[in-house]
Order: sequence, then structure tokens, then C-alpha cells
Amino acid sequence: MKLNLKRPLAFFDLETTGVNVASDRIVEISILKAMPDGTENVKTLRINPGIPIPLESSLIHGIYDEDIRHERTFKQAGEELARFLDDCDLAGYNSNRFDIPVLMEEFLRAGIDFDIENRHTVDVQNIFHQMEQRTLKAAYQFYCGKDIENAHSAEADIKATYEVLKAQIERYENQNWEDKRGLVSQPVQNNIEALHAFTNLNKPVDFTARMIYDDNGVEIINFGKHKGRSVEEVFQTEPSYYNWMLNGDFPLYTKRCLEKIWNRFHAKKEQIRSNKQNLEAAEKAPQNTPHNPNEEAKPITNDHLEQLKMKFGK
Repeated sequence: MKLNLKRPLAFFDLETTGVNVASDRIVEISILKAMPDGTENVKTLRINPGIPIPLESSLIHGIYDEDIRHERTFKQAGEELARFLDDCDLAGYNSNRFDIPVLMEEFLRAGIDFDIENRHTVDVQNIFHQMEQRTLKAAYQFYCGKDIENAHSAEADIKATYEVLKAQIERYENQNWEDKRGLVSQPVQNNIEALHAFTNLNKPVDFTARMIYDDNGVEIINFGKHKGRSVEEVFQTEPSYYNWMLNGDFPLYTKRCLEKIWNRFHAKKEQIRSNKQNLEAAEKAPQNTPHNPNEEAKPITNDHLEQLKMKFGK
């Protein structure tokens, strides 16, 4: 089947030095860009991570230090990747929790402006886990009836993921799904906006879901002692929490989202302070009593004349 796309959808997969979003680095990225006209474009790059690849990671993806010793760093290759992904929505397998956050960390470290906020993100694993609860290998077998050749190769995995998404849409497009509140819908559609909504049910602010949106679109802390409280409420009662997160071991993109909320919070406080000052100034200003043209003129008395003589010395 052909995906119903309004703009390119880039399926991508990363091989990395490990699984820590904040500190591990990309050693290979493969992207399959599905175009609205049905054509496909594949790009695969190996990246020198600038740090040693742990043996346990190399044993999984088959990439060793000597394999990438002479490859470009992400800072050198990042602009090319940003151009290739320009105007693309993003898709992958477990991409919302791992691949996209890791990619954003690399772009931020390299100082490359890559806007994620106006893109739709479709996590095929979320559709799969919410509908069938399986792994990519099982998903490929379940939906496509075949095994992945050369599994753990980034290119093989993204091609399998691409086929799985198309098979998922064919299987579930008119199937009812009931959420935890008992609401029934048909969320799996050949529509990227609908798939974006279904694969982001927890409404993350920052992909690692340290902060999430509530039903009213308010950012909520989703971990630790302040879990369940709005971010702005925490800023109001414990301003030092902002600095703690900003200086802590959190992903750079999480910190960027936090900083954006902090700046908005302070802009609102400054506006309230300015409005209060203007109101106080208006209340203190002298009130001039307007002249009433209908009021009758009072007659001039001798007292008035004496006061005028004293004032003008006449």
C-alpha cells in the first residue's frame, strides 16, 4: 500500500555506543525517506562518535572502533543530515523514546538548529505494543510473514519498520481500540497526524517524558518528588528546582524545553508586575475635577477681591 503523506516521512534507525540518551553517541544512522509521490530515498552514514565503542555494543551492531576511525564526526556530518531531513516528519521503532532524543542531543551538541516542534513523530513500536505487545522481529513476522535478514543492521531494521507500518495500517485501519478511560476510537489510520497522536498518548513535552502535557495542555512534572505538579507551579514554589534540572544529568533537549517554560513563566510574572505598577501609578495620580459648564458662576465677594490684591500686589 501507499502511505497517505502530506510531506516526506523519514524512517530512521540509530546504532550507538550505548543506551544513555544524554551521554551515548551515534555510530551509524540510516534513513529511509518516503515521499508523498510514493518514491523512496535511502541514506546511511557511519559516524565517528569521538569516544570508544564499548565491546558489548559492538557485539550487538557489529561496528567497532576501527570501522569508524576515519569517518566524519556528527558535527561534520550533521548539516548534511539536517538538510536530508528538512521538512520531514519522523518515524521509527522505539524512536520517540530513544532514536529521536539521541538525534536531538547530537544536533544540540553540534550547535545545529534542527526544529522538532513542528514535525509529526510516528513510533511504530507504540502502535505495535498497544495493539499486539511484541518486538520488531516478532512484529515483522506477525505483520509481514517473514524474518528480518541481517537483523541489527540499521538499514535492514528501518526497511522492516517501514513495511510493518504499512501492514499495521492495512490491519487496523477500521478496528476499534479502547483506551484506559473506556473511550473507543479507530486511531490507526493512513494519516500521519492520527498516527502521531496515537503513538504519543502520554503527550511528552521532551521525548524522555520527564515532563508531559495534561489534558489542558499544561506542562506537568512526570518524575520525582514533584510528579503530577505543573512545571510553573514548581517554579513558583521552588525556583531552585529549575537550576537543579538545568545543571543535572538530563538530556539537552529536556533542558531546552525546561528553559522555554522558564522564560515564558518569567515573562508572565514580569507582565503581571508591570500591570500592577501601572495600576498603582494610576491610583496615585492627582484627580482633576472636570469643570461643569452647567454649574452657575458664584458671585465675586469682597473677600475674593482682597485675595486677588494680595496675590498680585495691587
